[in-house]
Amino acid sequence: MSFFEPDPVLLWFLFFKKFVYLEVLALLSFTRILQERGPSRWLALIALILALAGVATVFAPAAGLNDGAVYVRAEALLRHGGGLIALLVPSAFLVLSGALKTARARWIDVLHGLLVLTLLGFAWYAA
Repeated sequence: MSFFEPDPVLLWFLFFKKFVYLEVLALLSFTRILQERGPSRWLALIALILALAGVATVFAPAAGLNDGAVYVRAEALLRHGGGLIALLVPSAFLVLSGALKTARARWIDVLHGLLVLTLLGFAWYAA
């Protein structure tokens, strides 16, 4: 690997962070909304809304919707803290929804844990 050739793990991290994490998080949140009852469902809804807002911000330039003040603000939030903060905030709501006593689908928590560990592992490697 030369100076001009990027590390493949770093490229996978950038791809994972930009195009995989929020989409999978939205899918897990939606699954929890469909399977749960009570307050767990509402926290998963917050996680879903935040994840979909992040996905919309990522794909807004492809649709030509990157001119407004809302997009500029959302893009700044997605870039804050290297982009990890905007990814971990919706994850926190999904963790809270799984931590409630009414939550039943623990397999969602296991998959979410693997997703977060993958993100943090990539971030640790890139640091």
